[in-house]
This record gives sequence, C-alpha cells and structure tokens, in this order.
Amino acid sequence: MAVTFFDVNSESGLKKLDEYLLTRSYITGYQASKDDITVHAALSKPPSSEYVNVSRWYHHIEALLRISGVSEEGCGVTIQGSAAPIEEAVATPPATDTKASAAEDDDDDDVDLFGEETEEEKKAAEERAAAVKASGKKKESGKSSILLDVKPWDDETDMQKLEEAVRSVQMEGLNWGASKLVAVGYGIKKLQIMLTIVDDLVSVDDLIEDCLTAEPVNEYVQSCDIVAFNKI
Repeated sequence: MAVTFFDVNSESGLKKLDEYLLTRSYITGYQASKDDITVHAALSKPPSSEYVNVSRWYHHIEALLRISGVSEEGCGVTIQGSAAPIEEAVATPPATDTKASAAEDDDDDDVDLFGEETEEEKKAAEERAAAVKASGKKKESGKSSILLDVKPWDDETDMQKLEEAVRSVQMEGLNWGASKLVAVGYGIKKLQIMLTIVDDLVSVDDLIEDCLTAEPVNEYVQSCDIVAFNKI
C-alpha cells in the first residue's frame, strides 16, 4: 500500500515522519527500497538530531547508497507539498565521480555485502533497537495478582522485621501491595501479602526460591505458599 507524506521539510512534516519511523526501519517493507530514496531525496538537508528516528533512518540510507545502492522496488510513496524533484531523484541515481565509479566496477567481485558493519550502520542498528525497546515497554505484557502466605520460623520471630525483609526484595516488574498478619496457632502468626507482577519479567517460583527463602530473607522466613494467583 502506497504511503503519503506532506511537506517533509516543514517542522510538522518532519514530526509526522519521525513518528512514522518510530517502529520502522524503512519507509515500506523490511528492506531499503526506492520508497526510501524518494523520501530521502525529498529532504532538502539532513534532519536535525531532534528528530531521532528520521535522523537515524536518513544516515542509514545515505550509508547504503554509498556502499551498495538500493534495488528493491517498494510499495510506492507520495510526497506532497515538497519542491524537491522526487520522480527525477528516483529515476536517476546520485552522481558519482567517474574515476570512483570505475574503481568500484573493478572491485565489484571483491565486495562482501555480508562483511563488517560500518560505524554508521552500527549506530543506526543500536538506535533502532532502542526505539523498539521503548515501544515494547508501551505494549507491556500481561500482569498477575498474587496472594502469598509467608510463614516465620516460630513464635519468637519478629514479624515486623520479617515483613521488612520481604519488601526489601525489589526487581523490575514486581510491586508489593497490602499485607496483614493472620494467626496460625500456638501464638504463631503468618504474613499474608499481596503482590503484582509483570508475567514476562518475574517468575513467582524463582521469586520464592531465589529471594524469599534464600539468604538474607530466610533469617525470618521459613516458607512461602501461593494462596491465590489471578491474571489481571
């Protein structure tokens, strides 16, 4: 499906293009194509670093044009409100020095398209990964609400320190909630505590085995049992 951009040299046009490239490496598809060349040619100058995604894409396309060129056809793109000669830019490859072109032709057999990345390509890949990671956080995975029974060693265990030890366990995707003490018998009480976890980040079994019943928390905690486990 063809894509349309409006006045990519204006502040509003660059902002729209920057938002569009937040989760994309190229204008259309999964490889650089003539659509990328069209938009690249429509920009009158390299975009400001303020537009992180456009700047990353622009320098990546420039690097590709210098190294191996772009041959994919793409899905079609239209630029409106731009004075740049778009059609000519697509049809005519960037002019290069005659001697340089001859040297490149002589070395065609030695070109390794799968060789080491240039510094610009590495930087572009890192920026794309950061953008994907940032967008992935917005699409957070499922969460679960859990009620735990935390049992002390005996009736002499300081339950306040036990709760402090439990809550001292911190990790990404874990949030402790409300708690209360429940009588078990013979003067012994247990701690019932709520917690919320992000499923992809926290394993309840690992939390209990590696944190709540391991040193130093196990100075107060004898064992933990899952009372309730509900998906949010």
